[in-house]
Amino acid sequence: MSPSPPRTRPYAKRKRQASQDETRHRIVEATMQLHEEVGPRATSISAIAERAGVTRLTVYRHFPDETAVFQACTSHWLSLNPPPDPAAWQDVEAPLERAAAAVAALYRYYAGTHAMWTAAHRDVDVVPAMQGPMDAFDTYLGGIADDLFAAFRAHRHRRLLRATLGHVLRFPTWTSLQREGLAPDAQVRLVGLWLAGVA
Repeated sequence: MSPSPPRTRPYAKRKRQASQDETRHRIVEATMQLHEEVGPRATSISAIAERAGVTRLTVYRHFPDETAVFQACTSHWLSLNPPPDPAAWQDVEAPLERAAAAVAALYRYYAGTHAMWTAAHRDVDVVPAMQGPMDAFDTYLGGIADDLFAAFRAHRHRRLLRATLGHVLRFPTWTSLQREGLAPDAQVRLVGLWLAGVA
């Protein structure tokens, strides 16, 4: 019986797939870097291709349009920079303390990721591909605000309290407090005073 021929085809397919995956990863990484450096608005397919070391055609082979590559970039960036998990403060029963824990966690997160969030907020209105991911993050913040609001069991000034919670959790609010030169603990104390005044 003659020996069986070597099974090179599955190996070749795996090698080709690994090469395609590596190219896709380079494209996503290049997009992520450009978004943080120059912003989504200035991130063209040509710029992505140049940064990734591929052709524009190669980018389009992996991603049919700008929206697809931006969505892949967002998913990858969030996997590297996950936002705070609300479970971290669920066991805090006092409503002001729970709110303070949530705000502190989010403000630490913004401090570590501010370059990307600054670019995203600046360009979201003119880059349709960014609007879906930004809406998803707003939904995440809205869920946190709703949970914190429920903990207060407020009977008076309910609308003002919910609006204040929604406001203090947002990145632009953190940015404004940063510009005032407030230290992180002072930022959280000030937010606590706002919420106590309304609640």
